[in-house]
Amino acid sequence: MSEIRTPEHPVDSLFLKRWSPRAFTGEAIDDATLLTLFEAARWAPSAYNAQPWRFIYSKNGSESWPQFLEILFEFNRSWARNASALVIVLSKTSFIPPGKTEPQPFPSHSFDTGAAWASLALQATLSGWPAHGIGGIDKDKARTLLAIPDDYAIEEGIVVGKQGDKSGLSESLRERETPSARKPLASLIAEGRFTFTD
Repeated sequence: MSEIRTPEHPVDSLFLKRWSPRAFTGEAIDDATLLTLFEAARWAPSAYNAQPWRFIYSKNGSESWPQFLEILFEFNRSWARNASALVIVLSKTSFIPPGKTEPQPFPSHSFDTGAAWASLALQATLSGWPAHGIGGIDKDKARTLLAIPDDYAIEEGIVVGKQGDKSGLSESLRERETPSARKPLASLIAEGRFTFTD
């Protein structure tokens, strides 16, 4: 691993290998590979095993591809157009608890869906098809274009593709096309009570 990706404590190398590139080749992704990514997400943990995550996807070159690109903010569209697939991540904001018959608000829908995204991202790394999560999407446009009901939160987008040559990116993005560092662990954890300074 690079100097900026050296763990402070032992972890599997998969966690260090996973990062979020923006340079993609545009190579077509086959259904079996894409479904493997979603299968990994399917097995994420969730409260009450409610599994609130949902994924709407489009493959590059498909009829829906222009719509999905339109959902992205222009900055993200500029590089994501070369991806193999775009995914919009949703979470169901209600569920029917065990023993109940009516839907109830589901407080951990976003937290649990984050676990599913992490599982997808790690499987994408293992599969050689890196995934890049993006918050820069027009959620109102996504809801309209994709006919998303009101009881689903629109969480983020995911870009999936084969990593390409960064020379195709703008100069500012080429400088950022590298695995990033992380804050020291000591600044992220506290025993007993809140002691963070940021």
